[in-house]
Amino acid sequence: MDLSERKLKILQAIIADFVRTAEPVGSRTISRNYDLGISPATIRNEMSDLEEMGYLTHPHTSSGRVPSAKAYRLYVNEIMEKKELTQEEKDAIAQRLYENVSELDNLIERAAHVLSEITSLTAFALSPGKEQEKLKYINLIPVDERTVVLMIVADSGEVSNTTVRLDKPASEDTLRVLAKNMTYNYSGKTLSEALKVDIIKSFREDAEAMAMFQNNIVPGFIRTLEDMLNVNLYMEGLTNIFSIPEYSDIEKARHFFEMMDRKEDIRRKLIGTDDGIIVTIGGENQEAEFCDCSIVTATYHVDGRMVGKLGVIGPTRMKYDEVTSVVEFLTDNISKSFMITEGDEDE
Repeated sequence: MDLSERKLKILQAIIADFVRTAEPVGSRTISRNYDLGISPATIRNEMSDLEEMGYLTHPHTSSGRVPSAKAYRLYVNEIMEKKELTQEEKDAIAQRLYENVSELDNLIERAAHVLSEITSLTAFALSPGKEQEKLKYINLIPVDERTVVLMIVADSGEVSNTTVRLDKPASEDTLRVLAKNMTYNYSGKTLSEALKVDIIKSFREDAEAMAMFQNNIVPGFIRTLEDMLNVNLYMEGLTNIFSIPEYSDIEKARHFFEMMDRKEDIRRKLIGTDDGIIVTIGGENQEAEFCDCSIVTATYHVDGRMVGKLGVIGPTRMKYDEVTSVVEFLTDNISKSFMITEGDEDE
């Protein structure tokens, strides 16, 4: 049975009321709060049809109905109008996002924090596996005679630093030659490939440079590459569930915390989701532990290539129109920030 325009309007009203109140919705509530031009009896009959079609469920303790996962899917795909953020809202979000942020890694973590505050849900930010991430250039920045900052810049714009202590003082000219040599040998190689490259032979003619490179620079370089290969998962707003009626039951809250504590499982699940804005609702999540949850993710990019993900996890009763708009705005800002960091080596 196809949904008539009247059924769609009633279903949309039920979803809106239930998302707002978390209480089962009755026909009189719809008649009183929404000007549909039909009687409560007609609304009641239509609600019975919607229940038979699988769009509503009927809790035993109430005469009202609640939307099913099938209803939320229909809403997200066909009914929902994504909330347009005002310029004032965009400015406020951007200000909170960039407040006290100096590095892109901090920006991603900050984005998860801002998202959790705005949505009152548990938010996450993910940088996916970087085995195919390519190096752009390497720099050695002197701090003092025996202290150097080793800086590795990837094509994505990610910058990783580590401090290296030298056995002997090194001049700026020596460090510049080392950095150019390393850039020449490693630029364009993936992180995984870079770990396998042996460039010690490049310094055979300069025993002192070779010794400093092998003893001091290489260990820090390898350690930094390995850190860059790690998948980072930032989570914010875990305690927000205590304000959500669905988790007022202590057992449900405990189950949610246990689920969120399995970060490796969450990483694998999020890495497997597709590019763009993705909404998975209830049983659409193949893992049993997520069957009562909805997950909204969006991806951020560099040069059209996906770099990481940002999103929320919470009950199926979610403000999908608002959440998708905020997530999209934040990921667009992160993508633009990565683009700003793109430049030539001198920059």
